Amino acid sequence: MKASYHKYTLNFKRPSGTSRGVMTTKETWFLIVEENGKIGIGECGILRGLSVDDKPNYEEKLAWTCQNIHFGLDKLLPELIEYPSIQFGLEMAFKSLESSNRFELFPSAFTKGLDGISINGLVWMGEEAFMRKQIEEKIEAGFDCIKLKIGAIDFQTELNILKSIRKEFSTSDIELRVDANGAFSKDEALEKLKRLSDFKLHSIEQPIKPKQFEAMANLCEQTPIPIALDEELIGVFSNEEKEKVLNTIKPQYIILKPSLVGGFKGSKQWIDSAEDLKIKWWITSALESNVGLNAISQWTYTLKNKMPQGLGTGSLFTNNFESPLTVKNGTLHYNNSNHWNFNL
Repeated sequence: MKASYHKYTLNFKRPSGTSRGVMTTKETWFLIVEENGKIGIGECGILRGLSVDDKPNYEEKLAWTCQNIHFGLDKLLPELIEYPSIQFGLEMAFKSLESSNRFELFPSAFTKGLDGISINGLVWMGEEAFMRKQIEEKIEAGFDCIKLKIGAIDFQTELNILKSIRKEFSTSDIELRVDANGAFSKDEALEKLKRLSDFKLHSIEQPIKPKQFEAMANLCEQTPIPIALDEELIGVFSNEEKEKVLNTIKPQYIILKPSLVGGFKGSKQWIDSAEDLKIKWWITSALESNVGLNAISQWTYTLKNKMPQGLGTGSLFTNNFESPLTVKNGTLHYNNSNHWNFNL
C-alpha cells in the first residue's frame, strides 16, 4: 500500500462573507491511497482560521500519514486525533479503496438515484441588496428552508431582511435558520435573541464565540430561539470531553461538520452523546469540494435524519469537480447520468 497527497485551491464564484471575514478561495488537500492496482480518494478539508488542525506543520502531518499508510486506518486514526480533517480524509480514502466504485462509499437508495436529502439554502452575508437577491434565488429554486449568515452587517438591517421574508412567507412556507458564527458579545446576545425571536426562527447557530461555557449555558437556558452549537464542537477530542460540553451547555441542537470534528467516527460519537441527552442534530459540509461533499452526503443519508441538512455547497466554486450531485427543489440528489471528472 502507498499514499500521496495533493493540494488543491477552490475558487469561489463570488466572494462569500461570514462574520469572520470574506472568502475568495478555499484550500483543500487530497489523499490518494493505492493498493493492488486499486485507488482510494479522500479529501482533507481544512478551513484556515477555524479548523483546530490549522497548524504550521499541517503538510508535514500529511506527509507523515502517507509515509505510514501501511499501518492502516485503525492505528493511524488515534495518532491523528488533533488533525480531524486528516482523519476524515483517511476514512474517506480507505472507504473509497474498499468500494467497487471509488466514489460510491455508502451504497443506498440515494446513490441509486431513488431518493434525495432535504437541504437548506445558504445565504451569505453582504450588502442588503445582495442578501435579498440570494433569498429570492433560493425561494425561486424551491427551497423551503433557508439559512442566513448574520452578524457582519448592521443588526437592524438584518432584522429588516428577516421581517420582509416573514411578511411574505409564514413558518409553514419557509423555515428560517440563522448563523451568527459567534458574532454576538455575551452581554448583548440574549437581547438580540429576543429581537430575532419575533421572526419565528427555527434556530440560531453559535450566537457567541466558543469556550464561554457558563455564558453559553445561560443563553441556552433562557433563549427564546433554539440554539445550535457549531464552532463549540471544534477541538473537543475525547468522548468524556464531548459529554461534558453537552452536559454543561445543554444546547437544543448540535451541528456536525465531519472535516472539523474527526470524520465519520468523531461525528458519530457526538451524535450518540447528543441523543443520550435528547439533543437534536444535523450534518453540514465545511466547504469541501464535491469529493468530500459526496462522502458526507452519502453517509448522512444512512443516518435517516429527516431535518434539512447543510449540504448545498457544491455549486459555490468555479473549479469544483463534476459529479452526480445535483440540487433540485431544495433537495440533494445523486444523478448517475452525470459522471465524475476528478482531475488534479
